[in-house]
Amino acid sequence: MTALLLALLAVCVLTACAGEGSPSGAVTTPNTANPSSETVSGFASSAASEPTPVPQPTPVKEPADETTPGPDADTKVLVAYFSATGNTRPLAEYLAEGLSADLYEIVPEKPYTDADLNYSDSGSRSSVEMNDPNSRPAVSDPVENMEQYDIVFVGYPIWWGQAPRIISAFLESYDWSGKTIIPFCTSGSSPIGSSAASLESLTAGADWLPGQRFSSDTNQEELLSWVDGLDLPLTAE
Repeated sequence: MTALLLALLAVCVLTACAGEGSPSGAVTTPNTANPSSETVSGFASSAASEPTPVPQPTPVKEPADETTPGPDADTKVLVAYFSATGNTRPLAEYLAEGLSADLYEIVPEKPYTDADLNYSDSGSRSSVEMNDPNSRPAVSDPVENMEQYDIVFVGYPIWWGQAPRIISAFLESYDWSGKTIIPFCTSGSSPIGSSAASLESLTAGADWLPGQRFSSDTNQEELLSWVDGLDLPLTAE
């Protein structure tokens, strides 16, 4: 009897063990992957679909044109000068170059010699001319087409406190109506004084602007600075 009970108990235990396991009999493989790998993978995928914008260069603004204008297109400028010893010539050249003006040298028909310029000799040519207000030394060649010029700078050395008589001869040779005349002179110490006023009476119809005395070693910058202050229809370059 006891043996029969033990046999029945063994059958029941075997039957219960056979019912455990997967309901469908399929083998379930545990997920051993790193749970955070999906998040990283998903972020990378999202980043790949939205590429990082490439910074665009900032447009560079072109600099403004700072070209210095010269004389107005309709304004013609002449720099006329007399230079017996060469002191006035460089200043005239500075002006002509800086203003894009034409340059004209007042050349005496009879050149001056060193003896002619001996101021201490009362019988020298220059002394005789300056002692005679009516003296008019002949000028070699005239200005071509003087009528085309609107502004004329007239340069000369100071002799006995005045402009050389050849300047008077030059001015009396042309019609100055409607033109602007600006005198400039060279001297070691004497001012322009009354030299300009004496010349102005020879140029009826002209507009005279204040003149200026310069030493022979004046540079171009100083000259053009003076011109800038004259309020002329031109700009020093």
